[in-house]
Amino acid sequence: MSIELTLDEILKVLPEGKLDGDKHVGSLSGVAALDKAQSGDIAFLGNPKYKGQVASTAASLVLLPSDFVGLPRDGQCYLRVEEPSYALGLICRVIEERLFPPPSIGIHSSSCMENGVIVADSVTIGPFCHIEGGAEIGADVRIASHVHVGAFAKIGAGSRLFNGVKLLSRCELGERVILNAGVVVGSEGFGFDQVSGRHEKIPHLGNVVIEDDVEIGANTCIDRSRFAETRIGEGTKIDNLVQIGHNVRIGKRCLVVAQVGISGSVSFDDDVIVGGQAGFAGHLNVGKGAKIAAQAGITKNVEAGAFLKGNPALPYALAQRIAVLQRKLPDLFKRFADLDETS
Repeated sequence: MSIELTLDEILKVLPEGKLDGDKHVGSLSGVAALDKAQSGDIAFLGNPKYKGQVASTAASLVLLPSDFVGLPRDGQCYLRVEEPSYALGLICRVIEERLFPPPSIGIHSSSCMENGVIVADSVTIGPFCHIEGGAEIGADVRIASHVHVGAFAKIGAGSRLFNGVKLLSRCELGERVILNAGVVVGSEGFGFDQVSGRHEKIPHLGNVVIEDDVEIGANTCIDRSRFAETRIGEGTKIDNLVQIGHNVRIGKRCLVVAQVGISGSVSFDDDVIVGGQAGFAGHLNVGKGAKIAAQAGITKNVEAGAFLKGNPALPYALAQRIAVLQRKLPDLFKRFADLDETS
């Protein structure tokens, strides 16, 4: 990483921060963990576990919680903020713009635009893209190389499609949606009827609708519905390598971590959090604010606010107790064996 930020530029990003220490630290040229930082770096304390590293860090600027007690060394600055991790994120947005400047507006000559495509102002379409007829692309959209946009698909303003994304026919993206590399939206659902001993394919005629401010991680697949729509709610964030089946409906502000598998016709209410590698049987409802621990197996409806763990899933506290007892089973069986030998 090679950047140059002045303290004044950082204070413009974080105007409510309280500065303490040497205001003439010079330009800042990197971001690093507390224990790895060198002079010229920015570091932060986001986890109290690492509080002891603050006094010894060589970072020139340290972002700290507003209630942190301590003084910087000579040639060092402390900047106290409400949320150090979020504050660093705001700084990193500035760094990102400098490290990865936006491409030039326009359509690359190697891309194929079929008849009837509607393209708004300030759109960027990179090399080797294919945009089918009837597609609509909103203002300030950025499309990287090797992206396919299907017929009559819609992309809302400010959205970003990274390399190799496939947005298939009639699927819709809201505004400021981010599809990371390799995402497939609108793939055919996995549906077959068994007839006379054969698996007969069921056509999936619906689409996928993704609402505003959704971000989807690399190589995640979202299947189109059988009849109506598969829908992802506003503000939801989905990690890499997630499988979302046909007719699934995910509410607003949900978090879905990597390698989760969601079978067809599952419905999430708002604010659901799902840990990595959890799996959901089909046709279930997960209530508002529920939390599903990593690798949980969900085979029944989940009540609002529930916190489940295990396979099959149990209330988190009960699952933890059982896990503790399982570790004691070898000793328990040994005691029984010893009793048999002495009886």
